[in-house]
Amino acid sequence: MGLSVLVPILVMVIAYYIAGIYPGSNVSILASDAFAQYSNFHASFKQVLEGKQSIFYSWSGSLGLNYWALAAYYLNGIFTPLVIFFDNVNMPDTLYYLTLIKFGASGLSFWIFAHNTYKLNRWIITALSISYSLMSYALAYSEVIMWLDTFVYLPLIILGIHRLMDKNKPVLLFISYLLLFLSNFYMAFMVGVFSFLYFFARTFTNWHIHKKSIFTYFITSILAGGASMVVILPTVLDLSANGESLTQIQSFLTKDTGAWDFVAKNLVGIYDTSKYNSMPFIYIGLIPLLLCLYYFVSKKFALKNKLIYGSLFLILIASVYISALNLFWHGMHSPNMFLFRFSFLISFLVILLAGYSLEALTKEDSNTVINIILSVGAIFLIFILLSNKKRYGVVTTESLVGTLLLLAVYLLIWLIYVNKAKFRQAALVLLFVVMVGEAAFNAQQMIAGISRDWGYTYRKFYQEPFKDVEKLVSQVEKNESFYRLENIEPTSANDSFRYGYHGVSMFSSIRNRHSSQYLNTLGYRSLGTNLQIQYMNNTLLADTLVGMKYNLSKNEKFNKFGYEEIGKSGKYTLYENKYALPLGIMTDDAIFDEGAVRNQTELFNHLSDNEGEIFSFGDAPIVDSKDVAITESGETIVLGEQEISHPRNIKLLVTVPEKTQGYVSIVPTDFSKSGDAYVKATINGNTTSAKISDYGQYYDIGYHDETTAVEIELSFDGEAKNIEIFRPNAVFLDTEKFRKDVEKMQKNGVDFITDGRKAKAEVQAEKDEVLLTTIPYDKGWSVYIDGQKENIESFKDAFLAVSIPKGQHTVEFIYLPQGFKIGISLFAGCIISFALYVYWLRRKGKKLTTMEDQGDANI
Repeated sequence: MGLSVLVPILVMVIAYYIAGIYPGSNVSILASDAFAQYSNFHASFKQVLEGKQSIFYSWSGSLGLNYWALAAYYLNGIFTPLVIFFDNVNMPDTLYYLTLIKFGASGLSFWIFAHNTYKLNRWIITALSISYSLMSYALAYSEVIMWLDTFVYLPLIILGIHRLMDKNKPVLLFISYLLLFLSNFYMAFMVGVFSFLYFFARTFTNWHIHKKSIFTYFITSILAGGASMVVILPTVLDLSANGESLTQIQSFLTKDTGAWDFVAKNLVGIYDTSKYNSMPFIYIGLIPLLLCLYYFVSKKFALKNKLIYGSLFLILIASVYISALNLFWHGMHSPNMFLFRFSFLISFLVILLAGYSLEALTKEDSNTVINIILSVGAIFLIFILLSNKKRYGVVTTESLVGTLLLLAVYLLIWLIYVNKAKFRQAALVLLFVVMVGEAAFNAQQMIAGISRDWGYTYRKFYQEPFKDVEKLVSQVEKNESFYRLENIEPTSANDSFRYGYHGVSMFSSIRNRHSSQYLNTLGYRSLGTNLQIQYMNNTLLADTLVGMKYNLSKNEKFNKFGYEEIGKSGKYTLYENKYALPLGIMTDDAIFDEGAVRNQTELFNHLSDNEGEIFSFGDAPIVDSKDVAITESGETIVLGEQEISHPRNIKLLVTVPEKTQGYVSIVPTDFSKSGDAYVKATINGNTTSAKISDYGQYYDIGYHDETTAVEIELSFDGEAKNIEIFRPNAVFLDTEKFRKDVEKMQKNGVDFITDGRKAKAEVQAEKDEVLLTTIPYDKGWSVYIDGQKENIESFKDAFLAVSIPKGQHTVEFIYLPQGFKIGISLFAGCIISFALYVYWLRRKGKKLTTMEDQGDANI
């Protein structure tokens, strides 16, 4: 087992230096989007470990959400608790080292599998383990750190199946299944299906012997799955209850796939994209590929076995090209980028059969091996000659020449091995060195591809604002039991998780879609499947309604009515909004009328019992332009590209009346066509830049006591030749009316004290009323009035509400994820049941052994 220690060390060293990360470097291993999002989630997990946040519920992102379900996808890996040893300011580096540890652990895991499965030279086992841990899929998708745990468990699960089938020992399989299911339910589904197919494939290779293990396999897998329900059941219920829908099958064949995709992606160093229109990442090394092909052409393996394992390959390959199968592997939910997420199973099956081939390989197979190498080289050359150059333009001369040179080197090593007996050991060492070098080169190309595709973020952008923001958030924490806060210049949409404040913005695959959809109607942009919701570019009405008590800003000209400076640290200033509502407000049951309160103005007017207009509108004419061809048609404007790759610039002029808060409305006519367009807005010396589809439509041009002319510079950029927007117009908020209405609403406000998964308030109802909160509605909530459980009502499927009888009452909301009680019961029950089953198996085994010994004695 001596070399087992070498595997994770080698893998981590290769990954460390290939990524170009050295102590003191300004670059993080994680790509830009994932870098900040996952760092912040892990920072929030540290707060859980420190007892500062509930494991069940988080008030941080998107007003609040089921943290148990979020952790089930992002944070439940066995390595995540290591974040406790790091400060949140260093979380990017923490994730970098966790990434290295996971790569190393996956290599060690495969070494354990191979050592217990094959009878091979230890150097070859080590080389195969490094090839496995550094396969293209793991590297290309390395920024999605929570998926990397899968590659640690997959070899152990397959080894567990072998031990169960060959030795009737199910413990390893049970533990590996359970840990995988608990770590990430999404990837666990793919591995679960594959391992189920693999178990029966191996069973059919020797039905007479292996059929006896079917019952034990089902008992083990069912009990492991049952125990994992403590995480999976609440998560599935959360996803189904909060608007997740299945993707409809649109066509028989998967779009944007090509006939040569599998050939192209078996060349060394091929990275196309991990966004859209990508080919599956299947590369795991040329030696595993060659040996896998040997398995199917050699006469040393039974035809039945070839057909069985070939069928597994056929299913996986067909799943790339057949839309229904592709969707099935993704849980019938179309992936948002990072396509063909099951393709690592193809890589694993390749290297699995390669190990069996190595066991059977002898010098008598020399001609077969030579023919395979030459044939593979020929296929690569034919591919270059016949393939569509437009689709396969990512295949570089460097990759093709490198691949062919490697094939030539492997051929030379084979010839030395079979013809020069005294150099065989040297040939094996050389093979090890070349395989490791190949894996390192491919890894470098994957990292370079990520850099081109996503870009790597400088560490300083994460760390520089940390101390200042943390200090100001701490200032708020000392004075408030509950508050909401947003940073006008955030590092990412998930900043609230990192600092522990309660915000609106969030980017997450686990989200409350119903609340996000209603918040979108209130002006907080959250489109499509609501993967993200953004605070930026909304009005003071929205701030009031969601209880936005504080803003952080670096802008010295920050100018929002009602916001007063109360703190400063470094470049950041903390502002308090004296017109924010508390977490709850008393209102009447007309709030539930169908068709009522469809937008922020209607909700504001209803809660203030006022019907007057609070907004007025004006013109925002274009007074100047540069590098843009402007075509006006009715209410729309088309901004055409005048020069390739040049931003399209326009300048607007808005006259803001006295005592009003001004906004300019910028909104595309079609979000699907303008989704990649960026807009940079410069107003009063402050510049914001984002996708036009990400932020809201109301660009704040400030509060003005006197009538003021304001210039707004807009710079549009994007791949589309034409960007079509509605004609910009000015929106003015009457601050005097706004102030009077809010003061009336605040008299009906209800302050809550929140503690983890609980929110408690004292209310005084003059008559039978409705307590409306801005706590997102979720079936995990229960409400108690004076200690008696009552029915929760849903406002627009978005917020919690409850009917309050006349009088003074204590109201308490308590959260527990739906299905958790059943899940924890299954967790305990299934583990106990499995322990009893293993005890029974051992007693049965000892009894059979005793009977056999007695029989031998009688003979």
